[in-house]
Amino acid sequence: MIITTGNRPILEIVLRAQRLAERTGCRYVPRGNDSLPKLVKAHGDGEVLVVLQEAVRLIRPGVAPMEFHPSMGFVRAKRVLKGEVDPMLTAAGMNPGDSVLDCTAGLGTDSLLFAVQGGELSQVTALESSLPLYALLLEGMSHYTTGQAKVNAAFRRIKVVHSDHLTYLRAQPDRSVDIIYFDPMFRVPLTDSAAISPLRQYANGEALSPESVAEAVRVARKTVLLKEKALSGEFARLGFTELLRSNSKTSYGVIPIDN
Repeated sequence: MIITTGNRPILEIVLRAQRLAERTGCRYVPRGNDSLPKLVKAHGDGEVLVVLQEAVRLIRPGVAPMEFHPSMGFVRAKRVLKGEVDPMLTAAGMNPGDSVLDCTAGLGTDSLLFAVQGGELSQVTALESSLPLYALLLEGMSHYTTGQAKVNAAFRRIKVVHSDHLTYLRAQPDRSVDIIYFDPMFRVPLTDSAAISPLRQYANGEALSPESVAEAVRVARKTVLLKEKALSGEFARLGFTELLRSNSKTSYGVIPIDN
């Protein structure tokens, strides 16, 4: 994957793109006056991450461009800040200050909710095994701004890590994180939304393994949480108790940790 900028970028954007390339191990390529197709052809790489002044965009030929945006996560975050209940946070049993490991970060929507709920004393770590998505998250969470200062601060508190969750979990001490969360890609998508369809082209599509769940149970202090389609056989297969919600196509499954 190469990292570049828009046409005629200011120095700040060039430096951001260069720093991102260094952090991710990708190549920084000056944009010049080249079109993106010409840039891709010249450097023989099919994936381009474009750093812009107010956005970051992931582009792959034949796939709809994907831009970092909290989408419904921003709406949910504002509700949480108003004191409203969010079903994911309720299922997790999360309190302010709790630490969270989001094992399947995707576009970071759920990590944002955990960071908003956890507040300044919490630690939220978002794992992403896909290099393009990791780079998109790293840049987006560092610079994306909303009209809510507390949401912006929550984004900046999230630690984004490029790793598959099983490898990361194996390296963690027993009972070292309060809440561990899994939201794997559904085997069959519920919708073909503009946000999820491009994501499926980049995200790790492997099913969650019992070994990963066992490691999560070892590492968690309070709760291991799984999001899946309602009445999915994955809950029973992996040992979660499903919390059905009326009029919802998705459910949360819980494994409470008895300390």
